Amino acid sequence: MRTQNSLLQDLRQALPQLRSQIYFKASLTALSHAMEDLVLSGTDKPLVIANFQQERFYRQEAPRYQKIGEITDQVYVLAAPETAFNEGSVSYMTVALSPDDQLAQEWHLVIVGHHYSACLVCREHAAPISTPSLDEVRQFQGFWTFDPEITVQAARLLLERIVDYRPELAPKVRLAEQEYGLTQSSLPTQTSSEIDPNLFVDRMVNYLQASQYRLLNAYRTIASQEQKERLVNSIATAIRRSLNPEQILSVTVSELGQVFRLGRCLLHRDQSDCPEVEYESVAPGLESLRGQVWSLASHPLFQKTLEQPQVETSDSERTIAIADVSQDLGIQSDADLKAQLQRYQIGSCLMVPIRYRSNLLGLLELHQPDAHIWKADEVALVETISAQVAVALMQAQAYSRLEVLNHQLADLERTQSNLIAIVGHELRTPLSTIQVCLESLATEPDMPLNFQQIMLETALEDSERLRKLVQDFLTLSRLESGATRWFVEPISFQECLDLVLSRYASSSDQPHIGLDIPSQLPLVLVDGDGLIEVLSKLLDNACKFTPADGKIMISARIPEPDLADSKLEVVIADTGRGIESSRLEAVFDRFSQEEGFLQRTVGGTGLGLAICRRTIEAMNGTIWAESMGKNLGSEFHFTVGVA
Repeated sequence: MRTQNSLLQDLRQALPQLRSQIYFKASLTALSHAMEDLVLSGTDKPLVIANFQQERFYRQEAPRYQKIGEITDQVYVLAAPETAFNEGSVSYMTVALSPDDQLAQEWHLVIVGHHYSACLVCREHAAPISTPSLDEVRQFQGFWTFDPEITVQAARLLLERIVDYRPELAPKVRLAEQEYGLTQSSLPTQTSSEIDPNLFVDRMVNYLQASQYRLLNAYRTIASQEQKERLVNSIATAIRRSLNPEQILSVTVSELGQVFRLGRCLLHRDQSDCPEVEYESVAPGLESLRGQVWSLASHPLFQKTLEQPQVETSDSERTIAIADVSQDLGIQSDADLKAQLQRYQIGSCLMVPIRYRSNLLGLLELHQPDAHIWKADEVALVETISAQVAVALMQAQAYSRLEVLNHQLADLERTQSNLIAIVGHELRTPLSTIQVCLESLATEPDMPLNFQQIMLETALEDSERLRKLVQDFLTLSRLESGATRWFVEPISFQECLDLVLSRYASSSDQPHIGLDIPSQLPLVLVDGDGLIEVLSKLLDNACKFTPADGKIMISARIPEPDLADSKLEVVIADTGRGIESSRLEAVFDRFSQEEGFLQRTVGGTGLGLAICRRTIEAMNGTIWAESMGKNLGSEFHFTVGVA
């Protein structure tokens, strides 16, 4: 049965005088390499037994043991296997340990020669963090010595383990025991030592220095990684705490400026129009670019790389890194660009576009005053930050759109409320009148004929009012859905206006309508029915809000007759109630009225101006309102194309 005892424990029991110490892996690595060099540089052919915890640790040292195996044929390597460890052609013997064997937790190197002996026995004591960069600070408990008594005892115990695992090696092991005097109860006789103390110490110091160098590099890597993670976390925290892009971008340039302390960090929101620099972190002694129009990224030398790609590419393929602008042929061939970089002390630069999918949202620029080779991890860091900023900007935009949608939803709810109130009122009033008139005619057969005539006329007027109301709803619905078919053709504006004015000729309780129309107007390119609809509703609106003693003036002119796409501008001005300046745009919204519904004194649904705007825009024109304020009258302007 295979024994599971620890070699360190067995040696302590056999040799009570042994005292263990704590070693870092870096120290033990230097010791073991110095001991191996004794074999590689000497003339003796010793017995060498090396025990590694895991096969992967042995693989790192396999080339050294290949050389040792060429010097002596008594080399044994033990390790917990991860592959077919016992197979393969090597110049030494390999022994695959059982994973639950205590030897799989230990690190041994035992050398027994004819002229010297050396021994290192230790067991893992603490591995604080399972990170490759911290491997050098793993701790082991054990000892190392040149004492022949301890070395021989360790060799005997390990050889027993080897035979236990690989019985076929027993003859070879017995030869080793006889050759190196391991079968006798007394210690083997060793002649004068071949160990050169100076060589051993020099080698060990060199290995310690190499380990220390690797350890320092590991610490630098950890510190650099910690700084990068802190930077990414700071920006991520800013993103989580705020959806304000101003705050997020300010934090980004500030944190990046702390990482690259010797230069300048710029962030542009968008490069399409070469905007002013809004966000900057600059080192002392360098001129600030904040508030200036900075055109470096829009320069033709860089623009093609930074512009939106035809095919989706990785961030690294769109990043521009220039280590030394004085050695860049493209920059040096452009005198203006060269002077610009010299003025702002830019010796090297890094430009990383801020993209979300294929959309360019901005650009990160890093400047150093001297030549600087941008390392891969530095570029990767800035690209990571760029990706974070892109997500933050998209989140902020989404939040902004959500706020707009919420406002639109609130407006829609108010519109629905207005619709119910207005439609209910506008339908109920004429329906009530019609009902009263019809009931009176039905229940009063002896009603005088003149009263019957009045009742019929009143019912007909209100039924026409209902028809117009329903027609407005249908018209606006078709306009908003795009279902209206337009027949744009050259027609006479005067003829359309005369047709509309004929409807007002017989009315005596309306304001005076004046005209200021040139006698020779060109034909206009419009849909005739649409133009008549607009003129009718604008005149109805003016008459509704202008007292009977007021005045309405209709004028038309061509402001720029020499233009190829000149327009006819029509103005319908009144001396009525006027419109507050804050409401000049809102009056064209659906169900919008200058007076609140509950306070209004004039009926209507608030659909007329909405229909006018959509009709004029469908004919490639524009419409707007002007007013000096309450009770100061108003003007409604619209333009249409001329033939």
